[in-house]
Amino acid sequence: MGLRALFPVMLYFPSHQVQAHVSMARESLSIARFTFIEAMRNRLFWLVLVVLLAALGLTEFIGAIAITESIPIRAAFLGALLRFSAVFIVGLYVIASGVREFNEKGLELVLSLPLPRAGYYFGKLAGFSLFALLTALLCAASLLFYAPAGQVLLWGVSLSCELLIVAAFSLLCLLTFRQVTLALSAVLAFYVLARSLAAIQLIGGGSLADAGSLAQRVIKTTLDVIAFALPGLDRFTSGDWLVYHTGDWSSLAYVAGQTLVYLPLLAGAGLFDLYRREF
Repeated sequence: MGLRALFPVMLYFPSHQVQAHVSMARESLSIARFTFIEAMRNRLFWLVLVVLLAALGLTEFIGAIAITESIPIRAAFLGALLRFSAVFIVGLYVIASGVREFNEKGLELVLSLPLPRAGYYFGKLAGFSLFALLTALLCAASLLFYAPAGQVLLWGVSLSCELLIVAAFSLLCLLTFRQVTLALSAVLAFYVLARSLAAIQLIGGGSLADAGSLAQRVIKTTLDVIAFALPGLDRFTSGDWLVYHTGDWSSLAYVAGQTLVYLPLLAGAGLFDLYRREF
């Protein structure tokens, strides 16, 4: 029998390796689905809606007391408030869900099944990412009252990428610390530092002290190394897009590049931490 005759048989009976990958993908999708269902059962989307309504009410109050340009002020205030709220909710959900699973021995039960740890990890990450994407969608939809749809779309896509990075880093901190307080503190510190590091570098570079001194060179080098290691979240989800309508699709090139770099790095670090731990 020639190779041409064997080819349909090879397609009909895939190798064990292909079957294993297909089975792991199917099980990962099941874990992702149940992770998202958990968010629905915990009424997290009700929490997101409550935060949105409170933010809209506070935005209207701020706009009412503004003397001029109340619409741009509303857009800038609501965008900044929703951005931080979304980051906090996503990070808290990832960490609290994981810690509860640790305490209830759910992770040990899943790992006792014939499922690779990579399948479990990517399933959880996919479920958390889906929740993050829907949260970004709801936040962007509320901004349609104050900004053009095109700028809101850019803002929403950028927020989605930002929340994906936050979800991946939150999962990494969860596996590392396994405590809500430490993990959430690490996530917030990471986010604030990534948001403000460019300003810190600017302040450090423009110091009135002797720029040629050893201390100044050490500080500058340290800041440059930290900036190289962290994503530039200060260029994500810009408020200028909502206020001055300066965003275009080329603005997302940097956002997409940073996401494509840091998301696999964070996922790889989390997966390494999961494999090295004994449960």
